[in-house]
Amino acid sequence: MNGRKLAIMRLMDSRKKFTARELAERFGVSVRTIQRDLDALQTLGFPLYTEVGVNGGYKVLPNRILPPLQLTQHEALGLFLMIEYLQRVPDFPYGSMREHLAEQYFSSLPQDVQDLIVRMREHVTFIQHPGEHLEILTTEILNAAVDKREIEFTYHSRNGSKTTRAYPIGIYYDGGFWYMPARHKERVLLYRVDRMQQLRLLDSTDESIPSLQAWFKSEDDREGAEVVLHFTEFGSRLARSDVLFNSIQGNEWRGMVPLEEFPFTARKLLAYGPEVKVISPAPLQHAVREMLEKSLSQYS
Repeated sequence: MNGRKLAIMRLMDSRKKFTARELAERFGVSVRTIQRDLDALQTLGFPLYTEVGVNGGYKVLPNRILPPLQLTQHEALGLFLMIEYLQRVPDFPYGSMREHLAEQYFSSLPQDVQDLIVRMREHVTFIQHPGEHLEILTTEILNAAVDKREIEFTYHSRNGSKTTRAYPIGIYYDGGFWYMPARHKERVLLYRVDRMQQLRLLDSTDESIPSLQAWFKSEDDREGAEVVLHFTEFGSRLARSDVLFNSIQGNEWRGMVPLEEFPFTARKLLAYGPEVKVISPAPLQHAVREMLEKSLSQYS
């Protein structure tokens, strides 16, 4: 297959039609040459179809097979390791295709590269500790977030189970779990996806729902207080790999924390044990102390 045909495959878009003349002008060849290229692609099985009429043109099916990647050996090895890692992430969106993708990609590589991957697998692994997930919902949530559609689901928390409705902003993976920030009424709440069940897509949409990236960059308007933490040298090294405290300067961390997040923050700090001390505010000190006392009471 020549470079022009590959370029045509990459250019064709399920959202847009192209006429033969537009393609000919783009590639600097005759209309007849483009038509021969398109006929050849259809013969090879590329899902190309023609819409006739004044506004017609060539278009591809949305679920088409994309052209193969042209990678160096280092890039091929890196891509295979990424696929290996994704197989360890629980509930990955569209995850049913991961094993098939890995096998298909592996079988398409030259034999010497396959042999290298087999040897490389003996020297690298990715350890994840997934919890028990009631249903795999990440794909449905992601699709709803892209479409800005409302969803209804049952949520299981420490206070029991209840059915709720919300507009998902997106999903993100942190510490072995998927999280879904979603707008519920006038507030954005954070849900653990593995605690969700019986999800149903609703018809209502809201174009004002932000993207996940925009939400991450937005300012938190909830009432909060400045938190000051002092870490030991070892605690500082741990904090730099923690998404919550990685902005640490020296051995000190300062940041605004919403008051309603104090219980969550206190629980996170307990994991650091004696490697961190809450300097202020007093309510967070009390929250940490209360959790410590509850832990100690089990051994009294």
